[in-house]
Amino acid sequence: MSQNAAEQIQQAQEQLNWHWRNSMRPVRFFNLDARAVFPFFALIFYARLITLVVCIMVTAIFFVVERLGLTLPAALRKFRSLINGDFRPALLGVRHRRLTDYY
Repeated sequence: MSQNAAEQIQQAQEQLNWHWRNSMRPVRFFNLDARAVFPFFALIFYARLITLVVCIMVTAIFFVVERLGLTLPAALRKFRSLINGDFRPALLGVRHRRLTDYY
């Protein structure tokens, strides 16, 4: 009986710390990143067809990025590396290194 009680106490202590485990997870809204909602705030205040089109396009971009398995910051870094390529002007020539792509 004491073994069962000890296990229950251990589980209760673990449940008190569960919120820390999920503290760095991205905020989700209808299974998309919550940042996809910001254009819809503009739609609320400026309800025009062009705003609706922009909202749908932004949501589609977020959907595609999520399907590729990237977060928004990772997608922006990927886009930046596609634009810049291997050239890193802020580094000295000695400190240049080849960029690696971890796929």
